Amino acid sequence: KLLAAGRISPQYYLLTTFRENVQDILPGLPAQDDNYLLKWLRARCFDLQKSEAMIRKVRSNSLVCFSSQVIQKYMSGGTCGFDREGYPVRYEIVGTLDPKGLLFSVSKQDFLKKKFQDCEFMRDICNEQSKRLGKTIDNIIMVYDFEGLGLKHLWKPGVDVYIELLAMFEDNFPECLKHLFVIKAPRLFPIAYNMVKHILSEDTRKKLIILGANWKEDLQKYIDPAEIPMMYGGTLTDPDGNPKCESKICLGGDVPPKYYVRNQLKQKYEHSLMVNRGSSQQLEYEILFPGCILRWQFMSEGSDIGFGVYLKTKTGSHQHAGEMTEVLSNQRYNAHLVPEDGTLTCSDAGIYVLRFDNTYSYLHAKKISYTVEVLLPDKKWEEKIQNLDEQTQKVENNHAQTLTGA
Repeated sequence: KLLAAGRISPQYYLLTTFRENVQDILPGLPAQDDNYLLKWLRARCFDLQKSEAMIRKVRSNSLVCFSSQVIQKYMSGGTCGFDREGYPVRYEIVGTLDPKGLLFSVSKQDFLKKKFQDCEFMRDICNEQSKRLGKTIDNIIMVYDFEGLGLKHLWKPGVDVYIELLAMFEDNFPECLKHLFVIKAPRLFPIAYNMVKHILSEDTRKKLIILGANWKEDLQKYIDPAEIPMMYGGTLTDPDGNPKCESKICLGGDVPPKYYVRNQLKQKYEHSLMVNRGSSQQLEYEILFPGCILRWQFMSEGSDIGFGVYLKTKTGSHQHAGEMTEVLSNQRYNAHLVPEDGTLTCSDAGIYVLRFDNTYSYLHAKKISYTVEVLLPDKKWEEKIQNLDEQTQKVENNHAQTLTGA
């Protein structure tokens, strides 16, 4: 397509120029063919300067070799099987992932290096498949299992690292995604997606497919049952008969505290305030509709601080704690020793008040550094999840009626 009717297309010229510009690093790249180089050009809309900067960055990163007992044991996910056209399948298990435990046990760079190594491993599998099948295999299938997605997965430092991870994938492995299937997505999914979608390319967003109640049958349209682990509706097992294929897929789990090398991460806070001795300070946040999430982080200087969350019963006027509905009971936190963080699913619309309480201290004022965010769902995927929930309910009702009739 780059050469048509004897004429050289502009894209062919750019490809040739790009190849000349990266000639010095070409031998060290995973592949040198036109198809591989075109991926980098397409990922940066055929901007030669940006494409070259991108490929040189991946060249420096690709020298990674990494191993960590904690990450190998508790970083969930793995590559297992191939789709019906021979493309490798990668499973990411979100619910069993312990972001706080991992980041308390290893560095952020260790986390990113392991994921980069996983991507390199998948590229090696693609190269092997290309040779074995005699055709180009340069994409992967990803299956995201969101069962068990909870508020702990919205912990800000963990989300920030995951955003960095997605940016790394988009930058270093352009156009490598064939399909991205989401299975067992809970009501929290639209909020989690809304937090990271800005980092995803338009091409990646288009390849996202949320499967509903019949996800096992739907997966088998793309992947032969013999290539799907038994725990995901197929017939594939480990050689010892393990239906979870744990020789290829790490199931994750909570990281035991014995592996922790730190009990906090350095944070940057967006705001600060002083709470005078014997007084309190209140922060108000308007929640327009149920289901939004309040997320906060704070630290105090010098001593502990009281903290609680309330819902106002009257709008437009200041209310004391006793006049409001208590949503999260007030208690004292040693936030001067370990920063405090938390999330709250807002079941009602209204004005929520985060209250810092220093009324018990007659001697010391407290400086509070904090970040508070209101997390909103992606409306498109919220509607999709609601529709899938309704379909799932119909399937369950029909199944129950069938059993009753039998």
